Amino acid sequence: MANRSFSFLGRDMAVDLGTANTLVYVRGRGIVLNEPSVVAIDTKDNKPIAVGAEAKRMVGRTPGNIQAIRPLKDGVIADFDICEKMLRYFILRVHQRRFAKPRMIICVPSGITGVEQRAVIEAAEFAGARRAYIIEEPMAAAIGAGLPIHEPSGNMVVDIGGGTTEVAVISLGGIVSSESIRVGGDELDEAIIRFANKEFSLAIGTRSAEELKIALGSAYPLQEEARAEIRGRDLQTGLPKTVIVTTEQIREALNVPLNAIIDAIKATLDRTPPELASDLAQTGVVLTGGGALLTGIAARLQAETGMPFRVADDPLYCVAMGSGACLEEMDLFARMLKSGPSR
Repeated sequence: MANRSFSFLGRDMAVDLGTANTLVYVRGRGIVLNEPSVVAIDTKDNKPIAVGAEAKRMVGRTPGNIQAIRPLKDGVIADFDICEKMLRYFILRVHQRRFAKPRMIICVPSGITGVEQRAVIEAAEFAGARRAYIIEEPMAAAIGAGLPIHEPSGNMVVDIGGGTTEVAVISLGGIVSSESIRVGGDELDEAIIRFANKEFSLAIGTRSAEELKIALGSAYPLQEEARAEIRGRDLQTGLPKTVIVTTEQIREALNVPLNAIIDAIKATLDRTPPELASDLAQTGVVLTGGGALLTGIAARLQAETGMPFRVADDPLYCVAMGSGACLEEMDLFARMLKSGPSR
C-alpha cells in the first residue's frame, strides 16, 4: 500500500456504513449526508421507493406490498442487493451526476471475516465506486476523536455503534489489541422490547424502544430518577395498552448488553502489554458512537474497570470524520487501508 500513488479527486468519498445510520464525507466538503440505513422496497418489482429517513418513517407501518429493510445487521451486509441500491442512491444524492465514479473508503467492524470484507468492497464497486477501500471502525473512530495514534503511546477507543461495539488499543498507527462484539444500540433496543414483553405483557416496536432508550435509558444511577408512559399492544387481549416505566426499570433491562460491552473492554485490557496499559491508566479511554450518548455510561464503565473514561466530542461523527481524514491525507494513513483489485 505504501508505494501506491493516490490521486483522489474532490468527489471521492468516505462512508461510515453503519447498521443504524450511514454518514458520507466528501473530500474537501466534510460530512454531507447523514441518513438511516433503511430502504423501503416494493415487493412487486423489488424496486426501492424510499431510502434513508423517509424509509425509516415507514418501519412497522407499511402495507403488504412494501417492505422496509435494513440491509446491514451487526455491522455487516445482510442483504447485498439492497445495500448496493442504498449506496448507489447515496452516491447520486451526493454527486447528482449519474456517471459519477468516486473512489470510496468504507468503514467496517474490526471483527468481520475476509468474505464479509470482500462483500463490502464489491457492494461499493457495484454501486458505482471507481475503487473501494476499507478501514477498521475503531481506527477511524480514534482518528476522528483526535487521538495521537501515530505516537508510541497507548490510546484506547470504545466505539458503540448500532450493531457492534468495537474496542481497540492503538499505538504507532496500528491496533495492538482489540475486541469486536455484535452488541450495540440495536441490542439495547431489543433488551427494552424483551423487558416490556416480560414485565407488562406489552408488545412494542423497535421505534418505541429506541425512543424509550433515549428518554429514560441510563447506565448508572441518576441523581433524579424519572418515569414515563409507554404505549403498545397487550399480548393477552390484543388491545392498546399504556403502562408507566421508570429509569431504574429501564437501567435494569439494559444490564445484559451493557455487561457484554464491559466484558469486551476487560478482555481487551487483559491482552494489552503492561507498558501501554500504564499509559491508558493516565490518558483514559475515549467513547465514540451513538451508544456513547447513553446517560451515565462513562461513569458505569469507570466504576466497573477502574479506568478513566470520557465521551468524545461529537461521538456520532467520529468514525465518519476519521475516515474523511484518511481521504484528506492518503499518504499519512495509506497503510491503514485495505482495497480490492483495480477496476
